[in-house]
Amino acid sequence: MADSILILAAEGETQNPLLPATYDIVWSLVALILVGFVFWKFVLPMFQKVLDERSELIEGGIKKAEEAQAEAAAALEQYRAQLAEARTEAAQIREEARTQGQQIIADMKAQAQEESDRIVASGHNQLQAQRQQIVAELRSDLGRSSVDLAEKIIGESLSDDVKRAGSIDRFLSELDSFSADSASGK
Repeated sequence: MADSILILAAEGETQNPLLPATYDIVWSLVALILVGFVFWKFVLPMFQKVLDERSELIEGGIKKAEEAQAEAAAALEQYRAQLAEARTEAAQIREEARTQGQQIIADMKAQAQEESDRIVASGHNQLQAQRQQIVAELRSDLGRSSVDLAEKIIGESLSDDVKRAGSIDRFLSELDSFSADSASGK
């Protein structure tokens, strides 16, 4: 075929302007095969190596990101659990403080009531003691007055202390029974 093209060219026929010359096609094909071989032998493996490294790096980054995201989710869950636990503990502390406060108030009320009862009892005892002292003084004064009055009425001296004490006691007992009967409504 190459001979026929050469023959046609020699005969003076003009070559097709759209088709390059045969030697151009052959040498272009040899150069293309040579460049393709070099590309396939050296460039393509390097390119594949770079792509593999990048894909491993990307996959590693994705894996690290997923691990970090999982750790963050676990940390968030742990934080939420600790927060819930802290809230529960705070509620328990508030409840304990409220209970202790109520207990303290109740204890203070009981102490105040005891102190009040003690003061009232002490006042009552003092009043009772003063009453007995006044009654004793009144009996003594009333007894002397009665003896003096009786001496004036009888006209004789009642100097005997034993008789006087018996008379006074009998008179005061009658007076007490009379006041008790009138107080009870008899």
